[in-house]
Amino acid sequence: MHATFLDAAVPTLPWPHVLLRLLVAAVLGGAIGMERELRERQAGLRTHLVVCVGSALFTLVSAYGFEDFFAATGTRTDPTRIAAQIVSGIGFLGAGAIIRQGLSVRGLTTAATLWLVAAIGMASGAGYYDGAVIATAGALFTLGPLRILSYRATRRWRNETERLLVALPSGGSPAPVIEAVERFGHVLSLDVSQEADRREMAIEVQLHGETSPRVVAAVADVDGVLEVRWME
Repeated sequence: MHATFLDAAVPTLPWPHVLLRLLVAAVLGGAIGMERELRERQAGLRTHLVVCVGSALFTLVSAYGFEDFFAATGTRTDPTRIAAQIVSGIGFLGAGAIIRQGLSVRGLTTAATLWLVAAIGMASGAGYYDGAVIATAGALFTLGPLRILSYRATRRWRNETERLLVALPSGGSPAPVIEAVERFGHVLSLDVSQEADRREMAIEVQLHGETSPRVVAAVADVDGVLEVRWME
């Protein structure tokens, strides 16, 4: 029994298979990253691609990277010991994508996609291509068509509230901006903060049958407004 354990074959992976798994991770992670890049999110193509490939490489190293040591010592440990740390470690990177801007919090979806591409990279590194491809297709559907469908399905039952982020010069008065917004709806909340040479305003407004582009255009025409953005 003891001799059989020492002489057990150590798993190896030829370099073409290593290349294939890393390429699959790069393509799938890059597909999700491209969607984030097109929406101009904090983490885009390069970040998602690198995270996915890095997760795949960690998985390969965990399973096959110490084969010479195992062959020399006759020992064997859990091949998931390194890959398991990806699950907890990716949380730090995802937290960096979450940004609070006034009353709004941005980056939650991007943080979730980073977490997902790490899982896709692990699946690719383990050779579980079916799971990796299905998860990627599901993510792209969720981020694209499902987003549009959910908005249309729930639009009639929810209040038409919008969030605007407005940048003014330091010391600029928020009164003209509020007056412009109240021509189209009712201001529900207002948060004003000072950042370097700018005064940031986060306005939540309930519209009276108006569309957000008209509100944005009206606020942009106010004297002194440096930037205005409509938050989804």
